[in-house]
Amino acid sequence: MPDSTHLDEEAAGAVRRAACASFIGNFIEWFDYASYGYLAIVIGEVFFPASDPSTRLLSAFAVFAVSFILRPVGAIVWGAWGDRKGRKWALAWSILLMSGSTVVVGCLPGYDHIGIWAAVALLTARMVQGFSASGEYAGAATFLAEYAPPSRRGVYVSLVPASTAAGLLVGSLAVSALFAALDHDSMVTWGWRVPFLVAGPLGLVGRYIRTHLEDSPAYTQLRSRLEQAKVAASGQLAGTPSSGIEPLRRLLRHHRGAVLAGFGISCLNAVAFYLLLSYMPSFVTSQLGFPESQATLSTSVTLAVYIALIMVMGHVSDLLGRKRIMIIASVAFVIGTVPVFHVMTHASLLVLIGCELLFALMLTLNDGTLASFLAELFPTDVRYSGFALSFNMANTLLGGTSPFIATWLIKVAGTPIAPAYLLTAVAALALASLLASRVRLRADLKTDPTDDDAACAT
Repeated sequence: MPDSTHLDEEAAGAVRRAACASFIGNFIEWFDYASYGYLAIVIGEVFFPASDPSTRLLSAFAVFAVSFILRPVGAIVWGAWGDRKGRKWALAWSILLMSGSTVVVGCLPGYDHIGIWAAVALLTARMVQGFSASGEYAGAATFLAEYAPPSRRGVYVSLVPASTAAGLLVGSLAVSALFAALDHDSMVTWGWRVPFLVAGPLGLVGRYIRTHLEDSPAYTQLRSRLEQAKVAASGQLAGTPSSGIEPLRRLLRHHRGAVLAGFGISCLNAVAFYLLLSYMPSFVTSQLGFPESQATLSTSVTLAVYIALIMVMGHVSDLLGRKRIMIIASVAFVIGTVPVFHVMTHASLLVLIGCELLFALMLTLNDGTLASFLAELFPTDVRYSGFALSFNMANTLLGGTSPFIATWLIKVAGTPIAPAYLLTAVAALALASLLASRVRLRADLKTDPTDDDAACAT
């Protein structure tokens, strides 16, 4: 937990509780996504008809990708709810929906029992997860950014990507333990279900913590100003809700440039994160020929290093600036991705782990900074909506589809380094978006420009 001794005791306690609530919810979400990614080969066998292993794996990753279709819809809905009803309200419901749909996945019958309907049910549950997840990362980061002191915002908000990696790491370790303890038939019959069923009690714990928090100071202050403005302007009762799409309308009318910049910058996180931390075990097994145990071991080591570095990078961004750190990350991916993939294709286990650790270092430069960057890119009245829309559009178009695209590119091009060219191109897009963007480093998020407040009040 970041040091909060410079705050008074009450404020420090509030920040710690907000950090805990943000961490737990995001952890549950990514524990689920990790479990699905690391169990993709088994899930393909359970839910799809007998065929060659490549087709089954493509089918499992296709469901993974299609589950992201609802993310833009979810970004609009959760963003509007978060900007109108409050950060706490949206986060309390998103974690409940996420954990509930995850438990449903663990209870579904397979193809041998209900045929093609098994895949349909899996897709439906995954789409509900995608809808709820679209509000989780953006909401947790927004909530924590508005609680954190400006000079320490980077290190506090880096808890959100740290919780993402922690979910992936625990998911990786859980799957590794299952593979070690169970034979193949047991994994296919029931073992794969265990990680999904665990989400139920964890989700209830997370919801309890979130419902016992106050909303963020920035949002509370904004609502107070708006209620006073409405009373002064119309003499009506304060707090009358505006149209549900009003935050989206304000966002697209006044902050289109920020949304486009946020989208382009988030594309690097979307592709790199899913390729390097979710898809990599399947890539190492199916393309490089390593056993599943070694593939999950290398990813687990990478995730541990990622978690250790992510908050360091958040602190560095507080000192040197978000934009500068993220430009360095983009340039590193543009220059280094193809050579590192070349080395991986002829690597021993130790060299493979070294390559993945190098990627982890490059990724933490970006991910330890991104959430704070996006929070500072938008004013309070549309911060949740702006963050959610730009981040989830990138994850829908390029993040959730990355494992599928990577597998398809390898099959078409006939070379295991094909995903490297996808990652390099996306890094170049992020670099261009960064150079065109503006961000308010260490801005006081409780004192947005009056024009933004006026826009919200109308």
